[in-house]
Amino acid sequence: MLTLPPTVRIFVSLAPADMRCSLDGLAALTREVLKEDPFSGHLFVFFNRRRNRTKILLWDRSGLCLYYKRLEKSVFKLAAFEQAGRARAELEAAELALILEGIDLAHARRRPRWKPEKTA
Repeated sequence: MLTLPPTVRIFVSLAPADMRCSLDGLAALTREVLKEDPFSGHLFVFFNRRRNRTKILLWDRSGLCLYYKRLEKSVFKLAAFEQAGRARAELEAAELALILEGIDLAHARRRPRWKPEKTA
């Protein structure tokens, strides 16, 4: 279980990644595919083509960390986030936790949330 502060953003690559990539390879994918800085402290999530494996890259102020998970009998479902032409999606920590458990969020409904009004 990952416990994340609300300031951490989670970016998911919707294009399949080569799971043979090491920390440096995933950092390069973060720059090229996600167009983000791998040393920002945010989470960067990559899935393989079959979507049964994932790697999550994180900078924790002292070095790069790698979280790896393989589902034995199922696949990670990302249909709720895939749209034509998008290379990435941004998730919330709760959504990532559900996806990592193998739960399909395609039919989940998000309730309206309060947002502060912008002031001039």
